[in-house]
Amino acid sequence: MSAQAVLAGSALLAGTHVLAQQRCDADAPVTAASIERFEDGRDGTVTDRSSKLMWTRCSVGQALTDTACSGKPRAMTWANAKSVATEINASGELFFKDWRVPQVHELATLTDLHCDNPRINLAAFPSTPPVAYWTASTRKPPDSPGFAYALSFGADGVKLVDKEQPALVRLVRSAR
Repeated sequence: MSAQAVLAGSALLAGTHVLAQQRCDADAPVTAASIERFEDGRDGTVTDRSSKLMWTRCSVGQALTDTACSGKPRAMTWANAKSVATEINASGELFFKDWRVPQVHELATLTDLHCDNPRINLAAFPSTPPVAYWTASTRKPPDSPGFAYALSFGADGVKLVDKEQPALVRLVRSAR
């Protein structure tokens, strides 16, 4: 087996405490967010084989321990989300120096519409709460200069949010 192995859904589900709340349609066809799509980097990252994007498995503020994310996700303003990506890149904490806040269309690729509470593959992204995550996508002025799009893995979906409101962050980089 290669240094990077395909995430084994059943093995990763065992230690994920959020799963008790998630409901998925077992009869649904394999979706774009199915476990086969993601490759475990064994370093706290997963690579989406389809989009060629590498994602942090845990939300900013959490750390991967075995197959679960420990700690509390850190809610922050939009500006702080952008700053955190810059700080992580400078520190080398996540092995690469090009992490960023994703665009709304990139983050939306992680949504699994066959699941609720949260609408994401918890084997690939453990302990993800069904709340809003910042994106780098904004409205062009003069319409809404103080707003950016956030995507909720709960029922809210994508919405325009005041940049001063708190939301969570999951970082991304190109894996090409």
